[in-house]
Amino acid sequence: MSRTFIRGILVLLLCGAAGFTWWKWDEIYGRIENRLGAPAAISPQPDLETYLTLSGELNRHRERLATRLAAATPEEEERVLAEARFLLENGLPRLMRCWLGTPWDFHGSAHQPGSDAVACGYFVSSVLQDAGFNVEWGKLAQQPSQGIIATFLPREDMNIRVGDDYDEFMDAMQTSESGVYLVGLDSHVGFLVVSPADLRFIHSSGSPPHCVVDEARENAGTLKRSRYRVVGNITSNHAVLRSWLENSRFATHQP
Repeated sequence: MSRTFIRGILVLLLCGAAGFTWWKWDEIYGRIENRLGAPAAISPQPDLETYLTLSGELNRHRERLATRLAAATPEEEERVLAEARFLLENGLPRLMRCWLGTPWDFHGSAHQPGSDAVACGYFVSSVLQDAGFNVEWGKLAQQPSQGIIATFLPREDMNIRVGDDYDEFMDAMQTSESGVYLVGLDSHVGFLVVSPADLRFIHSSGSPPHCVVDEARENAGTLKRSRYRVVGNITSNHAVLRSWLENSRFATHQP
């Protein structure tokens, strides 16, 4: 028997053993994976520490700008209000996202992320209060959605749409003025965050996954199903900005 033939037999045996070992490991790994399931996606978790930090910083900036506003010339007043708008349009969405993953409940009245379940109205009211808006927290949260918006904006600054096609409504919102909008639906309320590049619906959802969520246009099922939609931009309104800076009371509007 030649050395070449023996060497060939040894190579075949080694390759066969390696193949058997790999097949057995693949089979065992597959069984483990089937038992455990595929790795779960990591869901957002409420972030109270960051929330409290952001709230404190936002209110310190509000007080600083309020001092400037009190002594401002007309030209300076415009600059102060522009800075206030910039602060809110950046700060409010960051506060909202600290609530992501907080459970929803119809009767939920949590005042901080992750402390308990939160209904849609209490989510809106808590975020606004902790951003420095002087609101009647519980009373505001319990109003119909249009009443919540009317607490901040007059009727002429609201856009009420009934029975509109969802895509047409969203196209119109995407080309609207940037800002943080309150949005009221058939029996729901939340925030629409509009920028030239994006549009997000952030709310405490009574639909799966039954928690505070940040949804893109294509995933916003609650917004899509509603036949009634009313929106108002609270960060572009000078009266709202001034009241926020001066810590003026936003008296709850009741129908």
